[in-house]
Amino acid sequence: MLIEFPDRGVIVTGAGHGFGRAIAQGFAARGARVWCCDLDAAKIAETAASAPNARHRMQGRVVDVSDRDQVRAFVAEAEAACGGRIDVLVNNAGGVRGQVGRPLEEIAPRQWKEIYEANLDGAFWFAQATATAMKAARGGRIVNISSGAGLGVSKTGIQAYAAAKAGLIGLTRQLGHELGPFGITVNSVAPGFVRSNPTTERQWEAYGPEGQRLLVDGIALKRLGSVDDIAHAVLFLASEQAGWITGQVLSVDGGK
Repeated sequence: MLIEFPDRGVIVTGAGHGFGRAIAQGFAARGARVWCCDLDAAKIAETAASAPNARHRMQGRVVDVSDRDQVRAFVAEAEAACGGRIDVLVNNAGGVRGQVGRPLEEIAPRQWKEIYEANLDGAFWFAQATATAMKAARGGRIVNISSGAGLGVSKTGIQAYAAAKAGLIGLTRQLGHELGPFGITVNSVAPGFVRSNPTTERQWEAYGPEGQRLLVDGIALKRLGSVDDIAHAVLFLASEQAGWITGQVLSVDGGK
């Protein structure tokens, strides 16, 4: 199966490192015009420069995905550079915003809301901003990066993260039905535990040797995943070969 995206317009959010960077690099290596964003200016600049031999130079911008106006401005710039439309949107931005698991009685309103804004609101704003051009083109792909935490229980113990990722899965299914008549597919990838960023590295270290062993033993393939494992799933769902798949959640977790 040959998966290519020649001259396709692609947006990847949260692309400063980890999943987002690997996903952006995967599209760039397959000929896409990749526009990526992140809150960290230095990291998104590294990503944009990380595929020097790609057909098109990746473009990186600093965008707060929770700010609807910033999202709309970024999408407008990207669409103008990509012939008036975005063919693929990957909503990867999110994370725990530096929070750790604590009893629910201790969670302040702002702590709850900022995780929702990053993981769920941002995906909605980006889908909203790209939908008009996708509808006019009668086609497009939206892939939302959820989490195993949205299907079960979060290992972080962070209530807002589990709730927001579950909400993202619900949004995926709803938009799949709403946008399907226009030839637009909407799917989600739910990664298992991957050591992909500073937060997951701290989490891995906190488990200690015994906890690490138990985590790996609970995986059918007996290994942790990589950022490329996640990127490959996204590339498939964004491809022409996945044209009759929508509203689905693909668990990429090594088997549970």
